[in-house]
Amino acid sequence: MKIKAVLFDLDGVLVDATEWHYEALNRALGLFGYNIARYEHLTTYNGLPTRKKLEMLSVEKGFPRGLHSLVNKIKQKYTREEILRSCTPVFEKEFMVHQLKREGYKLAVCSNSIRESVELMLRGSGIFELFDCVLSNEDVAQAKPDPEIYLAACRKLGVQPQETVIVEDAPHGIEAARRSGGVLCQVTGFNEVDYARVKRSLDSAG
Repeated sequence: MKIKAVLFDLDGVLVDATEWHYEALNRALGLFGYNIARYEHLTTYNGLPTRKKLEMLSVEKGFPRGLHSLVNKIKQKYTREEILRSCTPVFEKEFMVHQLKREGYKLAVCSNSIRESVELMLRGSGIFELFDCVLSNEDVAQAKPDPEIYLAACRKLGVQPQETVIVEDAPHGIEAARRSGGVLCQVTGFNEVDYARVKRSLDSAG
């Protein structure tokens, strides 16, 4: 089946933001004597919404559930500060998105981050206006690894899942992409995402 759309994860794919989220959450948790070790982050927590990470911390480390809302707000404040300070356009990503748009593909971003962060990062990167659809964890009931966000994007774009290539890097996102029925373009992180890499997936799928 002909590929009609390319769906992108955001953190670690279009924007080099994985470290921003990790540091922001640990800064907030540190105020209360908790933290997520880097190994835990890389193997378990990376790519999950903050609310899910906090719930896991409560189950695994006894983090008080009464602090979830406060820590989430503090974390988002720290994340916003980092985005405004560090998020700037990157030529390879701008070229990739412009080229895919010129070739007629429908484009979407599907992120486990909140909408404010998603839009700030895309605008800071200079590519927000190029996407036909932008979805955050606030637009779905179930975040990744559930495939809901990718299926929702397909509906909004008017395509079938098998008509999409999905670019993902984190384990939970990769699982969501596979479960959605789309063609997975798996990358190891931000520096591997460029037009040539996505084009190879499009060519092999088509």
